[in-house]
Amino acid sequence: MRVLVYGLARSGTAAIERLRERGDEVIAVDRSLGNEDDLGLLAGVDVLVKSPGVPSELPLVVAARERSIPVWSEVELAWTFFPATTKVVGVTGTNGKTTTTELLGAIFRVAGRDVAVAGNVGTALATVRDAEWVVCELSSFQLEDVHTLACDVAVLLNVEPDHIDRHGSFDAYRAAKLRIFDRARAKVVPAGSGLPGIEFSADDPLPAEPLIRGRHNRENAAAAVAAARAAGIDDDAIAEALGTFPGVKHRLEPVTERAGVRYVNDSKATNVAATRRALAAYADEPVHLILGGSLKGEDYTPLGSEIGPNVVAIHLIGEAAPEIAKALSGLDFHDDETLAAAIEHAAHLAKPGEVVLLSPACASFDQFQNYEHRGDEFRRMVESLAG
Repeated sequence: MRVLVYGLARSGTAAIERLRERGDEVIAVDRSLGNEDDLGLLAGVDVLVKSPGVPSELPLVVAARERSIPVWSEVELAWTFFPATTKVVGVTGTNGKTTTTELLGAIFRVAGRDVAVAGNVGTALATVRDAEWVVCELSSFQLEDVHTLACDVAVLLNVEPDHIDRHGSFDAYRAAKLRIFDRARAKVVPAGSGLPGIEFSADDPLPAEPLIRGRHNRENAAAAVAAARAAGIDDDAIAEALGTFPGVKHRLEPVTERAGVRYVNDSKATNVAATRRALAAYADEPVHLILGGSLKGEDYTPLGSEIGPNVVAIHLIGEAAPEIAKALSGLDFHDDETLAAAIEHAAHLAKPGEVVLLSPACASFDQFQNYEHRGDEFRRMVESLAG
């Protein structure tokens, strides 16, 4: 085939490698190459493979659709490479995807299954060469361009407002998420969602209590249990994994303790719903909350109503600070502008027994490369304080 790969980040690079291994002709397009507006590159192209970070409204993508050139996500391409014997557990949702995906990977490993964990967790699906099972985190950006992907077990954790700037509306965002169920053999859905499938909730009895903190993580664990059982894994293996899985980086990640103050990295909380879950997890402890980052078209009003009296200080940073300030319903806050300033300020104010929590409710692209970069910088800055 003659394939145009649009976007040269992690997934695009992996796609190109697999295509060239097969002997396909590849045309690479990226902003860094300065060729993203060259519609002539579509001549003779059989398929356009689009990285998740590439919006559908860009001219090259629009022109491809107008010319009836199929547009695939890297996930769709990777799926076409899998042998018929490979089974896929797909996990999507607004929040909890990475935690649930990694927990499922841990369960499969304890059960002795040959498993690869990939997708939106950071390992491109196209890098998976062979595995009996693949547990794949799937974002809305990846799912909007799948056409034949058929999950053996498909998990929807939740759907709450997010990425409205990209999808244009909540309905379009939700529709992208629900594509995970197209052609799925078993479906795992939140209780009360009205969707057909195996229901789960935070109140479900589990083979063991999860090690990771928070009611939202018990809900993630319940989803993982339902999916693992649907894949034929016994409760003994599930229980062992639940009791030993430590969680994932950047999601309520304990960083260090300094002078009796604990510092927690929740940089992966890139929307209001995720930050509300973090606040619930620390509802019984005094919290210094760091909020802010880049805007995503989200309404911050629900956040103001969730900040309880245990939040002793609020530190705002980044582009979204003015919008968040409007939603704080008269609550006091500090406009610290940068993460470094917020950490220094919170460290000065915090007393022994209190928690400094980075849970931004925003994306990170105003001041950082991504949420991982933001979380790594938080860890670095906090550890320098501890020195």
